Amino acid sequence: MLSIAKLTLDLEPVLQGVDRMPVIGWEIESHNRNVKQVSYWLQISPDENFSTVIFDSGKVNSETSNNLDVGEISLQPSTRYFVRVQVQDNHGQTSDWCSAAYFITGLLNSGWQAEFISAETPADKNSSATTSLRKSFAINNAGDIAFAVLHVSALGLYEFHLNGQKVGNDELTPGWTSYHHHLLYQTYDLTGLLQSGENVMGAILGAGWFKGDMGFTRDRNYYGEQTALICQLVIHYKDGRKDIIYSDSGWKGNNSPILFSEIYDGEIYDARKELSGWDNKDYPATSWRPVNIVRYDKTTLTAQGSCKVRQIELLNPQEMIITPEGDRVIDFGQNLSGWVEFKATGRAGDQVILRHFEVLDANGNVYLDNLRSAKQRVEYTLKGDGEEIYHPHFTWQGFRYVKVEEYPGEVNLDNFTAIVLHSAMEPTGHFACSNPDLNQLHHNILWGLKGNFVDVPTDCPQRDERLGWTGDAQIFCRTASYLMQTRNFFAKWLTDLRFDQTPEGGVPHVIPDILDGRCGEDRLLSGGGTHSASAWADAAVINPWTMYLMYGDTRVLENQYGSMKGWIDFMQAHAENNIWRYRLQFGDWVALDAKEGSYFGATPNDLTCTAYYAWSTLLFAKAAKALNRQADHESYLALHHAIVRSFQEEFFTPTGRLAARTQTAHILALYFNLVPDAFRQRTTDTLVELLEEQGGHLVTGFVGTPYFCHALSQNGRAKEAWALLLKDDFPSWLYQVKAGATTIWEHWDGIKPDGSMWSADMNSFNHYAYGAVGEWLYRVVAGIEADEQQPGFKHALISPLTGGGLDWVRAGYHSVYGEISVQWKVIGEDAQGKTLRLDVGIPANSTATISLLAADSVPETDGVDFVRNATGLTAEVGSGRYQITYVIKE
Repeated sequence: MLSIAKLTLDLEPVLQGVDRMPVIGWEIESHNRNVKQVSYWLQISPDENFSTVIFDSGKVNSETSNNLDVGEISLQPSTRYFVRVQVQDNHGQTSDWCSAAYFITGLLNSGWQAEFISAETPADKNSSATTSLRKSFAINNAGDIAFAVLHVSALGLYEFHLNGQKVGNDELTPGWTSYHHHLLYQTYDLTGLLQSGENVMGAILGAGWFKGDMGFTRDRNYYGEQTALICQLVIHYKDGRKDIIYSDSGWKGNNSPILFSEIYDGEIYDARKELSGWDNKDYPATSWRPVNIVRYDKTTLTAQGSCKVRQIELLNPQEMIITPEGDRVIDFGQNLSGWVEFKATGRAGDQVILRHFEVLDANGNVYLDNLRSAKQRVEYTLKGDGEEIYHPHFTWQGFRYVKVEEYPGEVNLDNFTAIVLHSAMEPTGHFACSNPDLNQLHHNILWGLKGNFVDVPTDCPQRDERLGWTGDAQIFCRTASYLMQTRNFFAKWLTDLRFDQTPEGGVPHVIPDILDGRCGEDRLLSGGGTHSASAWADAAVINPWTMYLMYGDTRVLENQYGSMKGWIDFMQAHAENNIWRYRLQFGDWVALDAKEGSYFGATPNDLTCTAYYAWSTLLFAKAAKALNRQADHESYLALHHAIVRSFQEEFFTPTGRLAARTQTAHILALYFNLVPDAFRQRTTDTLVELLEEQGGHLVTGFVGTPYFCHALSQNGRAKEAWALLLKDDFPSWLYQVKAGATTIWEHWDGIKPDGSMWSADMNSFNHYAYGAVGEWLYRVVAGIEADEQQPGFKHALISPLTGGGLDWVRAGYHSVYGEISVQWKVIGEDAQGKTLRLDVGIPANSTATISLLAADSVPETDGVDFVRNATGLTAEVGSGRYQITYVIKE
């Protein structure tokens, strides 16, 4: 039977607010093998019964089932549209119409009638208190409403209310962007929530990223000095009428019981100051003050359809700890980003005070030093009216532990819950194996993503930083995209990268950029500048290319093309004989081969810079080809070849020795294919020598670590790659696991073997960069690799690497075509070798190449025809499930 399992719009089942027609995709299910779509029929309608169709493709003979761009369609603003499809396959079967997906349009070209309104004045620029806004309006007969949609945003953070209830389930809206260029607004379906008679819209506004205390410089008012709300409610009636209710000078404002709310420092809430019913009808708002109109460029407003921050999951406390110093500490068992929600009963004026932190020190006491100046403190004052429930609003914390400084009565763990916050992304990857330490490592990598993908890809979620460092995001991008659907998350962030680039094409160290002009006192950035560091700035190219590779969508490439080209041209403008470096470079950041007291690894910056210059130029040339920009493809491919030649002339001796004798230098040369063919074996052997000199340990930092296992396994040294991954003493990935980590650390020795801490000034225990080894687990150990000639896993490359003493591996990746599954298991072993069973699943309308590395024979082929090549046995397969038994001779 043929069916459509899921239809997506920009890879999402629902989009609430779009400025343009999304790309459409669908997953096909069939019990047959070798299923290919031969045609589709797509319809778009403003009603879910499809009684009126505004787009009808008719039968289209095509295999295309993803990233379908139907072109320009005349869409109406503030309107809901439904999309459905049916398909026919090469087995002569036709599916039913699928369940419809839907999207809601934003304001499109109709424009904003609303104004930005504020209960603050410029005199409040240093205030961290929140304010409330409200407006009452009447509806004659709510039964006449066909559809009602709200568009809303803020300067600062907002929480929107209607008739006594919070609207939607998003948090920290409208998120963090390069506000002067790109301010997101959210869209909510309010149909059924409006009532006949009086209705009340209201909002609470906090400082957030817009005017709050941000960055390690602890400045504020980066984008403005007043919080402000903008909203526009569009009501469609069944008879064709339309009403628009919007923010204007007729609204009223007041103070809020949230007396203080800052992202780093937490929140102070006094329940005694609550204005009961303020967001509902019949509330006497006579004492509320008039609002101010705030002038702000409304052309920056852009609809956000998906990937907003939400409450994703709940964690219960694991235990209550009384520390040697006598502190009461709740352990949630997992380092996370989010809130603690608590219940409390007491008298008016009683308080709950919580401090959030990541680790206990060597003596088992509360450790706050690595938070630097961030307080991560929540203070709640009870109103004394029975059981009270609270969690913060406009802040979040990075923590595993919570110190209970004050609490009325006995601290009962049942009264505390950790709420995990991060951008809403569909999970796509899973990995498990016979080694529990590797399973915990995978868990830690995943939770590193959860902890840091809070609207922007932050470096860490706990200290006074939480910035979108480009290097961290670039390093981890491929791993993240196996774990979750990151296309829309990165598309948003990359838009801000594009806006924040310098006129010359330089890429800031952090996106959104709040460092420029603010780092005059910083010992590194004051002299070196705040943009254009190799491996950091290369996010401008590597991240869009990764989105294309993983999802097959050219839209991100198109949107970022000018940015990508600008970065390559910037490097070319500052290169001499194709050797590139520029001002401050982070190099192999925090590598263990750095000099004592230095953050900078031993690998020379000109080598690191030129290696990335070559790599990004190659990827950009490929992007140009993918977009059919042939002239750019040829020009930049020629530039790439010239850079490689210069790299080889500069950094290799005539006899093939790489001048910089560091692990990272050899890793980059190998992985970026910068090694002359004649010298590849020597370069690989030297890398192994450098590894052996460290007792099989890495000493690499942010630049070398992500590619270490790849550089080994791609060059015939799989045994060494496995050994490196499985090391469990310092320094290694599993050292952190053995130390009880539940996320990835910033430093290999964040907690040293003797229990002491690495320097407190920069020692996050939730810092995902070294978790980039996760892509090796998926791409190599499970062997699920994308084919750049048919991206988005239209054609997958399946070549699992067995070894490491593992008995089995079970992994999967849910591509845009459906689930790709791989399971390998050792089912026999003797003097002749190992016998393995491989189970592979390939989704409909896609194909794969299955490679059995080092295979000697295939006793059970499951109907698959294998041919021998240099690496083992290979077969081409279509969709379906396959179970293969093969033998590896050792």
